Amino acid sequence: MTDQQTDQRQTDQRHAEQQRTDQQRADQQRTVQQRADDQRADQQETYLTGYSEILAQAAGTGRRLNRDELESRRLFGEQAAEAGHSLRSLVRLHLDATRASWPGGGTAASGTGVTDSVLAAVAQAVDAFAEGYERAQRLAVRQEEAARREFIDDLLYGRSDLGRLAERAERFGLVLSRAHAVAVAEGPETYDDTAQVTRLVENALISRFGDRRILITTKNGQLICIAPGDQDDVLSFFAKQAFAATDGSRVAIGRPQNGAGGVVHSYEEALSTLELAERLELDEPVLRAAELLVYPVLTRDRQAMADLVVSVLGPLRGARGGAEPLLRTLETYFDAGCTAAEAARRLALSVRALTYRLDRIHQLTGANPADPVHRYTLQTAVIGARLLRWPAQEI
Repeated sequence: MTDQQTDQRQTDQRHAEQQRTDQQRADQQRTVQQRADDQRADQQETYLTGYSEILAQAAGTGRRLNRDELESRRLFGEQAAEAGHSLRSLVRLHLDATRASWPGGGTAASGTGVTDSVLAAVAQAVDAFAEGYERAQRLAVRQEEAARREFIDDLLYGRSDLGRLAERAERFGLVLSRAHAVAVAEGPETYDDTAQVTRLVENALISRFGDRRILITTKNGQLICIAPGDQDDVLSFFAKQAFAATDGSRVAIGRPQNGAGGVVHSYEEALSTLELAERLELDEPVLRAAELLVYPVLTRDRQAMADLVVSVLGPLRGARGGAEPLLRTLETYFDAGCTAAEAARRLALSVRALTYRLDRIHQLTGANPADPVHRYTLQTAVIGARLLRWPAQEI
């Protein structure tokens, strides 16, 4: 035998051995599957316990199911739902058992009265079984909703053990070892998890991004989106959808933060940003905490900021009409980039009238808005006044 023939023979042997191994593996898988199917069928048969006897008695006496029999059917339905069987297969199982147990062996020998009695018993039994099945499903849904709400509360308030919280997060699609960012949408009305707005936004996100480990929920009437910190496109899309669905909501996006505690920090940043936007009367529909970090710094020492506001802007109260018109003039002037013509347009004033107001501010405060040295002090004081709600509130 040549070397080439020897090699060919060895190759054929290897192929044959591989085929035998594959066949054995396939046979084992079929055996395991068959055993599982048999076990499932046996388990399903237990849900028919007493069913044929009920049909036989209905055929013989024409009676309906009593209370105990109905309750036993409901209990079987609950057990089937908890075991994960489909209602469709279970109804088919009942119909098959009905045909097998039909009076007269499935022939037409039975009379009309017997047929009506048996069909009525079948209807009662299947209806009670389905009622129990649905009852178990509703209970499971309520338990799932309660578990989800408890998880959301613990996640956003940070009041649970972080290790345990991370384990629970996997169940809801989050991996808390990664950085996450939180977006909060505040609309003209309050929303909960069952609101149409919530469903619209969630469906839009799922359709667009699929399984991206995103969590949509509600808290205190606000829409909330929790997404991985490196997926800013998800949060931007959430903001767009929330704005459209709520007919003009305001959305704040916190900075990405690491770990389970990072979700809390990002959520609190988003809430603080919404509050800040309200105080400063910001018009932007989407606000990012990262772009407004200077404002929390300004208010960190509230007493120092209050002193600045009172000492710099306090004299404006001596103007005719009080401090508010001149404070609004300063705010608009700074927002317009210190351009008198643009500020006058926004205030619906002539440039001359605006200049008069600026001069009046200079006279009262001693600070010239057109002077770069004075401008920073005045602008910081104006921001502080809005943050502290001065002069509407005393500070």
